[in-house]
Amino acid sequence: MTAGSYCYIGPQGIVHGTTITVMNAGRKYLNTDDLAGKVFVTAGLGGMSGAQAKAAKIAGCVGVIAEISEKALKKRHDQGWLEIYSTNLDEIVGLIKEARSERKAISIGYLGNVVDLWEKLALEEENLVELGSDQTSCHNPFLGGYYPVGITFDEANQMMTKKPNEFKELVRESLRRQIAAIDKLAKRGMYFWDYGNAFLVECQRAGVEMLKENAKDDKDFRYPSYFQDIMGESDKIACQVINKLLKEDMPEWVKQQYVDNRKWIVEADEHKLVVGTQARILYSDQAGRTAIALAFNEAVRNKRITAPIVISRDHHDVSGTDSPFRETANITDGSAFTADMAVQNAIGDAMRGATWISLHNGGGVGWGDVINGGFGMVLDGDLETDRRARSMLSWDVSNGVARRSWSGNDKAKEAIIRTQKTVSGLEVTVPYQVDQELLQNFFN
Repeated sequence: MTAGSYCYIGPQGIVHGTTITVMNAGRKYLNTDDLAGKVFVTAGLGGMSGAQAKAAKIAGCVGVIAEISEKALKKRHDQGWLEIYSTNLDEIVGLIKEARSERKAISIGYLGNVVDLWEKLALEEENLVELGSDQTSCHNPFLGGYYPVGITFDEANQMMTKKPNEFKELVRESLRRQIAAIDKLAKRGMYFWDYGNAFLVECQRAGVEMLKENAKDDKDFRYPSYFQDIMGESDKIACQVINKLLKEDMPEWVKQQYVDNRKWIVEADEHKLVVGTQARILYSDQAGRTAIALAFNEAVRNKRITAPIVISRDHHDVSGTDSPFRETANITDGSAFTADMAVQNAIGDAMRGATWISLHNGGGVGWGDVINGGFGMVLDGDLETDRRARSMLSWDVSNGVARRSWSGNDKAKEAIIRTQKTVSGLEVTVPYQVDQELLQNFFN
């Protein structure tokens, strides 16, 4: 997704997204900001999913990550992102119990199939898991994105091409077993969410009833979907802007976003997250990202930073992606299956001053299930760049907030009303909430 706009920054982007997701899962499901001693179980230590080990550590929980590929697991272990691992499930359970009792933040790897891990945990008398997810590449389950239980990694790689029909049935059976174990733990108090990798979709396709009892549409599943010296100086500037913004009047949920991302920025260098290009990711709302962009541009203009900075946007953002099984899964008015937002976003960004834009299919959930609109903007210190940054970032954010407001999202409605008071010339039609009881009486 980010590669489409020439802005892929390696696993740091997903480390940030996963860290914030796990922290918010603690608040939403466990009603706590302190994840010490809480266990998060998931799968995947590959190019993107490998971020989960580091994210669990930053979030302060016990991260347990299954990975079938020895090469992928050992890469994360050698890198220092995965602290310990084992091929023995009894040892894994022992490590979980020890870390829980010591309230220790740690990443534990299981070199083996995730189905075996889930089934082992489901058999334990004590419920050892508070939070669960999955980051296998389930958008491509039959060609290496998901490995079935009962055969080795090498056997699976042979079978998927030589005996594809037999392999597909093994994958479907594994999905059925995995979700059955997850269901058992969920009934005992674990909270599970889909990380947008098509896991729930593929479970549904494998024959499991995954929709809610009164599902609004065919993506309304039983489990929810979730929805990085220039480096040091730009981190410092971003942190200064966030601290200034925190002094302003804002809703508590917006303030929490700023606090989380200040923690991220303060600790990011310590966690050695840069792979390849010197880059950093963070999240901010419209006011914050405009303020940060203007501060960066001023720093380039004043030679505090000696080269231009490129800003872009991740696919976890509000406006750039139409993806009904992930980023737009919470749009329930029927429009989630259209690509109008990504297209309008890309064209609007082009007209308002982006240096480049992209519009492309695929990424994350697979071809045919997502359209992405991305941009890049070079902050070169010019005063004209200030004007372009204000104009483009206003559209880039408000486009998606308005869309979500129209679909019934209360926080988006509050945000777009608040934004119209601060952005000159911004006029957005605000929806009226339908009285459901009145509507029901009318049809009856």
